[in-house]
Amino acid sequence: MTFLWLLTGAAFLVALGAFARVRRVSKRLERLSESYWELRYEHGQLRSRIARLEPAQPVSGEHDPAQRVSGQHDPAQPARGDYQHQPGAQTGATAFVPLSSLKRPNETTLAE
Repeated sequence: MTFLWLLTGAAFLVALGAFARVRRVSKRLERLSESYWELRYEHGQLRSRIARLEPAQPVSGEHDPAQRVSGQHDPAQPARGDYQHQPGAQTGATAFVPLSSLKRPNETTLAE
């Protein structure tokens, strides 16, 4: 009978240890998930900033690619470092929308 109580106590201690480990891992996963979404948001913000800073790609036929090979500069194209605000560029565009803010069409809320 004593053996069964010792076995029960050991199982209880193992269960407590496992529970504590699960809580630590759960908190770590929560922090990692939060960091992932923060980095993804920042990545989207930086991509939108870069898109605003880079000039529009030339449409084929606008300039002669042979000039680029020969090293001559096409005056119609901005020189490197001449990035100016494009009048047609979008400003303040949202580049990232969190998935939690999107609602599926077949979802219903409790209030309905």
